[in-house]
Amino acid sequence: MFVTRAGLSAVLSPQDALHPAGVQAAHILQLWNLTLIVCGVVFAAVLVAVLIALMRRPDRPARSTERELASQESRAQKAIVSAGIVSVVLLLGLVVADVLTDRSLSRLPVSDAVHIQVTGEQWWWRANYADDHGQPAFTTANELHVPVGRPIIVSLEAADVIHSFWVPNLHGKKDMLPGLDSTIEFRADKPGTYRGQCAQFCGAEHALMAMLVFAQTPADYEAWASGQAAPAAAEADGTAVTHGLRVFEQSSCANCHSVRGTSARGTLGPDLTHLMSRRTLAAGALSNTPQNLADWIRDPEAVKPGTTMPAVTLTAPDRAALLAWLATLR
Repeated sequence: MFVTRAGLSAVLSPQDALHPAGVQAAHILQLWNLTLIVCGVVFAAVLVAVLIALMRRPDRPARSTERELASQESRAQKAIVSAGIVSVVLLLGLVVADVLTDRSLSRLPVSDAVHIQVTGEQWWWRANYADDHGQPAFTTANELHVPVGRPIIVSLEAADVIHSFWVPNLHGKKDMLPGLDSTIEFRADKPGTYRGQCAQFCGAEHALMAMLVFAQTPADYEAWASGQAAPAAAEADGTAVTHGLRVFEQSSCANCHSVRGTSARGTLGPDLTHLMSRRTLAAGALSNTPQNLADWIRDPEAVKPGTTMPAVTLTAPDRAALLAWLATLR
């Protein structure tokens, strides 16, 4: 790996279902707390019953009258029946709580929502933002930006195998099945950066299929979306940056990647129009630094074994020019 574990942990925010940042995650946490309490009480009661039974176990045969034996058997039957009734009541209570939580999750007001289509790929996330308040549609990858206090409707689809969309600080898991579209709705109520992860084993690099969700103030979100909708900045001819653009367009890079404002129209890989505005590379596998980007281009297999991105063989001057041009994609 080209990045230390400590370095990557500084880039990726922790994912934590116990610290909700949205109303849906809060409902899920309440259900979890109730389930934990009920199961904890039942577990403790079973342990107490086992300990009592062990302490009362006779160490040697004892003479008991028939009446005493009948009384002991009656008390044991009553205890078993009572425990069974209590167990059924507790389980039914958890079922009711589950249904009520599910209803609460589905009642999020979704007027004036931000619409995002997220496609699970092996092993990264494609995000298509729809037109919004006159803002043109655009495509990005592996990082979502959302405005605080505004509902988000995410349309989910899988391009290849089963994936699962999970940002525990904001909502629960939602499976993504090939050929079957689904949606998940959430609202971020606290600004911050929240880590997501594919929660369904989807192949060799399932563990390195992360995402970041940035919850921003409405003004910051609008500024970000406006920048993302713009094409890549044009550069003057005759510079090393322009040479890097030509290297990109004439190499295999343009066959897989798209950069708006250039002739690159590939759709197999992530859209790179604003690559350097992202915090990570390769769906959270690397922090987005010039050295990591150079290493990723030179030998992606060393970072994510099994990745479909091929190694790009370039001369040293061509590689330097390509990196110089990529550094302008902000």
